[in-house]
Amino acid sequence: MAKLIYSAIASLDGYVADENGNFDWAAPDEEVHTFVNDLERKVGTYLYGRLMYEVMRYWETTQAVADRHPVEMDYARIWRAADKIVYSKTLETVSSARTRIERSFDPEVVRRMKGQAERDISVGGPNLAAQALEAGLVDECHLFWAPIVVGGVKRSLPPNVRLELELLDERRFEGGVVYLYYRTRGTR
Repeated sequence: MAKLIYSAIASLDGYVADENGNFDWAAPDEEVHTFVNDLERKVGTYLYGRLMYEVMRYWETTQAVADRHPVEMDYARIWRAADKIVYSKTLETVSSARTRIERSFDPEVVRRMKGQAERDISVGGPNLAAQALEAGLVDECHLFWAPIVVGGVKRSLPPNVRLELELLDERRFEGGVVYLYYRTRGTR
């Protein structure tokens, strides 16, 4: 059975964007990006809400930019090789290959998807991840804490879910980012 993994880069105070919606402070340096790439290689499908998809579709065309760093080009290849499902009631079309739209998040459909998938599934974006966490679908959390406090409006983890976690690994990067890898034990 494939695992459903929630990955996020957040500020130390737990936000994925600041009060203006900016997340440029979360851009990974080469060391962190290389580490993320290695984690993402096992992902066969990305689940996104509309906003996260609109951010991530950048990777569909990044190869057209000649001055991209090799670690970014590597991530673009990883992203394009995976399937993407965008959950949106308003998005009419997608602009990336291997992508389809679903109008609503159905936990039972995702549960079946996990049972049938040969590769892991990643849920991206805090709103969609909150639904997956509330449904008890998330198996692992890969959390990157950036050394900044932004006082944002979009939290990386939902406020209404109690989730027991088992720490499996941790790593401190030279630039101050801390990675925490958890397995979920259950939700209440």
